[in-house]
Amino acid sequence: MKPWEKYFDKLHAWMPSTDDFNLPIWADVIVIVIGALAIWIAARWVIGIIDRRATDRGGIPLQEQTFSVIRKGIGYAIILIVGTNFFQLFKFEGIEKLFSAGIIIALANPAREFVNIAIYYLERYVARKTRTKIDNILFDLLKKLAGVILYATAIVIAMYLLGINIMPFVAGAGVAGVAIGFAAKETLSNLIAGIMLIIDRPFEVGDRIEVWSAPKNSATWGDVVDIGFRATKIRTTDNIVIIIPNNEIMMRDIINYTTLDGKIRVRINIGIAYDADIEKAKELIIEVAKSAAWISDHPPPKVEVRNFGASSVDLQARVWIHNARRRMDTITYITDGVKTAFDKEGIEIPYPKRDIHIKREVTAENPE
Repeated sequence: MKPWEKYFDKLHAWMPSTDDFNLPIWADVIVIVIGALAIWIAARWVIGIIDRRATDRGGIPLQEQTFSVIRKGIGYAIILIVGTNFFQLFKFEGIEKLFSAGIIIALANPAREFVNIAIYYLERYVARKTRTKIDNILFDLLKKLAGVILYATAIVIAMYLLGINIMPFVAGAGVAGVAIGFAAKETLSNLIAGIMLIIDRPFEVGDRIEVWSAPKNSATWGDVVDIGFRATKIRTTDNIVIIIPNNEIMMRDIINYTTLDGKIRVRINIGIAYDADIEKAKELIIEVAKSAAWISDHPPPKVEVRNFGASSVDLQARVWIHNARRRMDTITYITDGVKTAFDKEGIEIPYPKRDIHIKREVTAENPE
């Protein structure tokens, strides 16, 4: 005997047999209906008591949905038991299997709702207490897959109950899977890359990363807003959402500004003329940097000579900021402030210059 047949035989044996009472068929029907109603009323009574006590104690999250799923599951179970007994009573074996298969598929809906509620509780009491956001991503993906997995399982069980051999379907699915794999290799590549992103975690939702495929003359970095199976969504500082295939992300260097903490160092290149007072220029740059509240005093701002250019002495200001998202604000603030301070103190910001010397040859015809 097959495992599922043993299971349903045990299920039928659990119900009281009306044959022991030698009752007519209509009496059997009445006994089954009354028994089912008694079980249903008792189950609703117990669930109602638990529901009211939970409400009196302040309630629980998703209380209404939780008890609704429980009632629905118990109802389907009672219908399954009563229906199979009815069809056995009237010797409708073929209809009994069809009915059982339909109820099994219908049970996938409350099972999916129950899994979603369980995931909600895990998110509320587990994921939100962890420091990383990877749990949230995994739970979101699990929500999307739970329904597909449950319905697929229910359909397989239903086909098994109907006596349909599922092995040809499995073999056909394998062949179709190979064909689909070749036809949708880019999609599968993005899918695998998405799984690797979740495992490796080069960035998480909320991190600020560099965007190499931003539109021309727009912001080149942004915040990760969603990591999906196929693509990752990044919202730039211009409030433009860029959707990048996961496969493309995995093949590039990822610059993450916030993976450790929000504190980063910003470098600003500033050139001054060769005849300018270097020490005075350094003092002015540091004064401008210290005037910004978001620039850290520990370590303090500093300025170094980086290079001797063709027409300038190249300085570089190095400052630490507490919030990586203010990197561009820092560059703009220091650049504007230094220009104003240099103009006030007479320190020249050089530009390319060329000295042109004109030579005149002295000849006998033109002695001057």
